[in-house]
Amino acid sequence: MELTRRDALVALAAASGVGVAVGGASLVGDGDESTQPTPEETPPAAVLDTLTAAAEVLFPTEVDGHAEFVETYVLGRIEGREDYRAGLVAAATDLDDLARDWQGDAFAALDPAVRDRLLRDLGVETADPDPEGPISNRVRYFVVNDLLFAFYSSPVGGELVGIENPIGHPGGTQSYQQASVDGRGGDDG
Repeated sequence: MELTRRDALVALAAASGVGVAVGGASLVGDGDESTQPTPEETPPAAVLDTLTAAAEVLFPTEVDGHAEFVETYVLGRIEGREDYRAGLVAAATDLDDLARDWQGDAFAALDPAVRDRLLRDLGVETADPDPEGPISNRVRYFVVNDLLFAFYSSPVGGELVGIENPIGHPGGTQSYQQASVDGRGGDDG
């Protein structure tokens, strides 16, 4: 299954309302320089690499297109939210620094199994999401929870777990009122 920018825009709509999704579209639109974010508004490339590497571990293995999805979603999430942007950049940078200390390389350069183990060893799996807390809580809040929310509120993520029309994704009432033979909704069968 391939994640696309459209999936990220749908996830943005679910996270922040349709206005942000429309605004997010300008971030990836026609290349008009006036609609592109300034360098001060975008996270450093290393942060996007770290978030993409985290998504590769967090999302199911049958999903591709992580980089495009993560970049679109993150740029939309930080637009006009400087405090959120600063927290996200700090959490991702701290995760990358920790990977360098514990494993000797950037988080994105590590093997996916090592990345997964590092997140578990950090205690992110059981940490309370807290944007002001210690590193495990901040990584849980800014990286793990936000990426998982984005994925499962996208059409691809929703379909993968049997939610035909996740929040923010258009669909008719029949899709959730009538079960089909395969249990996915709809009236085709």
